Order: sequence, then C-alpha cells, then structure tokens
Amino acid sequence: MSEKEVVKKYSNDDLTVVWKPGMCIHSKKCWKGLLQVFNPQNRPWINMEGASTKRIMKQVDECPSGALSYISKETKTETEMSDEIKVEALENGPLMVHGALKVTNSDGSVETKKRATAFCRCGASANKPYCDGEHNNIGFTA
Repeated sequence: MSEKEVVKKYSNDDLTVVWKPGMCIHSKKCWKGLLQVFNPQNRPWINMEGASTKRIMKQVDECPSGALSYISKETKTETEMSDEIKVEALENGPLMVHGALKVTNSDGSVETKKRATAFCRCGASANKPYCDGEHNNIGFTA
C-alpha cells in the first residue's frame, strides 16, 4: 500500500497555491525567482502576501516538477498542462515529461500524472522512477 500523498495549500483572496512536497525535485526555481513568496527559511515557507496574484501565478507556472500548482478562486480550477506531451532533459537533472500520462510502476501499480513528472536520470533517487533531487547531492552531470 502506498503512502498518502502530502498536499499543502496556501491562499490569498484570489488564489490558492498547492504544494506537493513528494513531487518536488528541488530545482530552486520558485525561491530563486520569487523569494518574497517562496522562502525555504520561513515557516510557512510560502507567503501569499509577498507578491501580486499574477506574479505568483507566473512563478508557479515555472515549476519544472509540477510540485507547485494553483487554483484560481475566480475559475475554481487547478492549473493544468495542455494535452500536448513534451519531454525535456534538464541540465544535470531529471528527465521532465510535461503533460498528462499514466505511469506503470515495476510492481504493476498505475499512477496518473496530470501536469509534469520528473523522472530520475542519475540513478540515485530513493523514489524511482521519480526524481527526488538526489542528483544535487551526488554531483550528477549530463
């Protein structure tokens, strides 16, 4: 039986940012791009009052793993990728697959991924086939 997925939500008057830490590959794009909102030194680490809703949405859209998404209170729908599937090899990092897909694990279980999925390329992930950011600790280059 798999563990229950951890999901955290942070809201302002217009937007809810959804964070799924188990999907995070620690690319640092969120906090390097908008430290006023995404600051790993703070608790909670997401401050929804740190920037405009539009700016927060723009930064969340840059999350390569899909660990960050948002729900607009106006539309009440979560951000999703288009039906197009895009594969991208990140420099010194994971293989990113953007778009909706079904992943069949080695034990035969099937998972549906809706936005972006980071697959391990370095071989060191403790969460295979997914990236857990371990490439940063082992000096992986590719």
